[in-house]
Amino acid sequence: MLGPVETRSVSPVFVGRAEELGTLHDALARAREGEPQALLIGGEAGVGKTRLVEEFAAAARRRGAVVALGGCVEIGADGLPFAPFSTALRALRRELPGELTAAAAGQEEELARLLPELGESRAGRHDEDGMARLFELTARLLERVAAEHTVVLALEDLHWADASTRHLLSYLFRTLRTGRLVVLATYRSDDIHRRHPLRPLLAELDRLRTIRRLELARFSRDEVGRQVAGILAQEPEPDRVDAIFERSDGNAFFVEELAVAAHGGCRTGLTDSLRDLLLVRVEGLPEAAQQVARIVAEGGSTVEYRLLSAVARLAEDDLIEALRSAVNASILAPAPGGDGYRFRHSLVREAVSDDLLPGERSRLNRRYAEALETDPALVPADQRATRLASYWYHAHDAAKALPAVLEASVEARRRHAYSEQLRLLERAMELWDAAPDAVRRTLRPVDHAEVYPPCGCDPATTPLRYLDLLAEAAVAGRLCGERERALKITKRALRLLDDEDDPLRTAWFWIQRSRLVQRLARGDGWKEIATAQDLVRGLPPSEVHAEVLATAAHWSMLREPGPEALTAAERAVEYARMVGADEIESNARLTLGGLMVEAGQIEAGLAHMYDVRDEVVAQGLAVVVGRSHVNLPSTLEGIGRSEESVEILREGLRLTSRMGLTESEGWAWGNLAESLISLGRWDEAAEAAVSAQRQGHTAAPYGAGANSLAFLALARGQVPEAARHLAEARASYGPHDPMPQHDLPISCLTIAVAAAEGRLTDARAELARALEAGFPLGTQRYAWPLLLQAATAEADARALPAARDGREQVLDGIFGTVKRLTTHAPVWFAHEQWVRAELRRAEGRSTPDTWSEVVAAFESLARPYDLARVRYRLAESLLTCGGEDERERATELLRLSHTVARHLGARPLADAATVLGRRARLPLTPPAEPRPGPADPAEALGLTSRERDVLRLVAAGHTNRRIAQELFISPKTASVHVSNILGKLGVSGRGEAAAVAHRLGLFPAEMLMPGPAG
Repeated sequence: MLGPVETRSVSPVFVGRAEELGTLHDALARAREGEPQALLIGGEAGVGKTRLVEEFAAAARRRGAVVALGGCVEIGADGLPFAPFSTALRALRRELPGELTAAAAGQEEELARLLPELGESRAGRHDEDGMARLFELTARLLERVAAEHTVVLALEDLHWADASTRHLLSYLFRTLRTGRLVVLATYRSDDIHRRHPLRPLLAELDRLRTIRRLELARFSRDEVGRQVAGILAQEPEPDRVDAIFERSDGNAFFVEELAVAAHGGCRTGLTDSLRDLLLVRVEGLPEAAQQVARIVAEGGSTVEYRLLSAVARLAEDDLIEALRSAVNASILAPAPGGDGYRFRHSLVREAVSDDLLPGERSRLNRRYAEALETDPALVPADQRATRLASYWYHAHDAAKALPAVLEASVEARRRHAYSEQLRLLERAMELWDAAPDAVRRTLRPVDHAEVYPPCGCDPATTPLRYLDLLAEAAVAGRLCGERERALKITKRALRLLDDEDDPLRTAWFWIQRSRLVQRLARGDGWKEIATAQDLVRGLPPSEVHAEVLATAAHWSMLREPGPEALTAAERAVEYARMVGADEIESNARLTLGGLMVEAGQIEAGLAHMYDVRDEVVAQGLAVVVGRSHVNLPSTLEGIGRSEESVEILREGLRLTSRMGLTESEGWAWGNLAESLISLGRWDEAAEAAVSAQRQGHTAAPYGAGANSLAFLALARGQVPEAARHLAEARASYGPHDPMPQHDLPISCLTIAVAAAEGRLTDARAELARALEAGFPLGTQRYAWPLLLQAATAEADARALPAARDGREQVLDGIFGTVKRLTTHAPVWFAHEQWVRAELRRAEGRSTPDTWSEVVAAFESLARPYDLARVRYRLAESLLTCGGEDERERATELLRLSHTVARHLGARPLADAATVLGRRARLPLTPPAEPRPGPADPAEALGLTSRERDVLRLVAAGHTNRRIAQELFISPKTASVHVSNILGKLGVSGRGEAAAVAHRLGLFPAEMLMPGPAG
């Protein structure tokens, strides 16, 4: 092997680029302060991008930064998946082994897809969140490593990057928010033609204000003179500088080549093409060195020494002498790490490669492939499959290329490099007919096809079929975002299946089409699911059958819940269990549990969902972990168990963040906002809603966050702000795939905003649309608030003459719907009572007894804002219909309502309570006169003796379960007491209640000492 060899063609003096270097140093300084920096450096080939990065890297190291370099690797026309990131992470691991190991702790199986040295990557079903999960974990890894060390991550030659590398870089540029980190990437701007795959990424990054773009210009005449002086170690003649400047046009690399050529007495380069200039220098080498240069040119960006030796077939001394000649002539250079060789500049490699004859090119690729087959250890393990596939493909040997390409596609899939998997599978389809039958018969689905379930055959013994390739390609296209290509592939597969009697395979492709149609916003996907159901009906249990049933049940749960969906979910669980499809079974059980709760089988349904959650967490089944921590708390919130929901969501946020489940994390934030609103923790809810909008990568979590923000704005009297958030939510969901969980909250808010703006006609029109669409079984959690909002709008507008026309018809429509909706959960029953009370108010028949029943229903629920609203209505009714003896009761109700409204910032409710109190001459604050004897703060607050006992335990930090144990009551009763206490104290949470108790000195310190944890 050769050590570094000094070359005379590179100027030892760094010329120009002061402004660009200043920008890089400024980025480094900002990163040292904890502000991540992202930079893109563009410029034509040879303009000096690498030299600039090298100068900056050296300066950064002198300032204590850790520099990790990675280059995009080109093999023929192919790029290695994630190559620059793998190289850079290896460099980080060498520099900071302990820090990187600690940062990757717990996620080694996922991160091993980028850095195999971390361990074995997890096998299992692939999903649309897999790549995003890997990207998020990579971002977290870099942020953790850069928490204590300034890190420069430099990725070169982005124009050669594979699609997965481009996607990961885009993700990092968009999401990195903390850490002492500089991420920079270089690319050839002159290579980025209109259809170059990097072009869309550059356009996307241009819109991000956090990214700085540097475009390197060519050298001026003075800079060329200084560069030539550095190369020649003397001042050049002005005429020579003029000639070189004119010929090179200021391109730094061509300046070097021309300066060396002129100094060596070669005048050809000043008259012929620059490509010929580069080849003239290669042709000046000894024949053996020329041969080695040609071999290296076809081997890829870098060729390992042992592989080069095997392909060159020269005696070792002859090979080393040839390499020495090429290195001394500045044609080749030792690769970073000293394990191989590369061209000093890619322009020279491209010139040499372009000069190869067609037969010569395929012969060299064959020799590379044969050498690698003979000794796979000649190249790094994570590059072996891809490089072997490329070599055989470019050797034009279909018999060898097809198995190699399929093996490379499996490796790409394992690394979540789905774009590269799709490209390789399309190459395999291209090779399919050219490969001999004997070769195709040796291929097995068990080795090369993963997503296509066995359809009545043994994947270990049945030959691989062309349909198997189409299946793999369809899924790869969906997972990498190439959905149009995937849709065309499924269409092609279904056309082929028209001639076969294979209902299971056909049904499987229809399910894929359903997912693609939904993702492409071409429809709701039901037609495709129904077609698949018809195909599997009457067939024995199979994985495909179970997946069809599970997909149908999940679709129906979201859009048309009811008995048919429940039956499909039950059969999906049964079939999946029979065939051992664990992930399908877990998902189907979650769906089944949710449908059971909606059908009134609340405890049994929740038990299903809790069991699934515990099982998948123990198994580390990432996708179902995310879904279980979204669906279960959503179901709990839907039946009014908001505290339970928040507890699970907090744990879900921890798990989804740790596992890199960004989409599930976005959903969890959205659900958390909804539950916190119910519990009266509105400031926390607003923060959670904003997090949902920021974290979710699809429209639905953003829409959920906008819904919560719209509700809060409306409840706080900010009607224009509510209208803005409502428009955001409506735009997020779109019209192509209506779902009750999206559409009904939107309708509810639309009615509320219209009523707040005095547009009762518009509110009635929205209600009419909702009533016409209907409320199927399972939508009551969304239906009750909508009906309540409509009834309240009618009651509030009762005195308006313009509202009389059509009121009776509207009230009849609401009342008819109320009679049909279920009230299995206490919160649904409470809402039914409330809606009926508002209907009576709209008819002028409101009574204190009616509102007393509503207040009683809500006093057992932890929903302070709802309770404050109905207490206000009861107080209003008492003052209107009751006698003088009811004034004291009305005063207390109004005080409680006003206190909660002020605490929440619910200005409309607080103002209404204030106005009502003034009209009735009721004091909303207790009298300030001192009472004789020592005042009892607890009595002043209206706490009962039992509530005092509960507050003492709350102040001591006990949970509801522990309080129940201490006081020999049920946890539900403890929860009711806590809710009443929060209302009486005018606070929104247990912590605030404890603070009030401490401040007022309600309990001696010894009474607050916590016992054993409960």
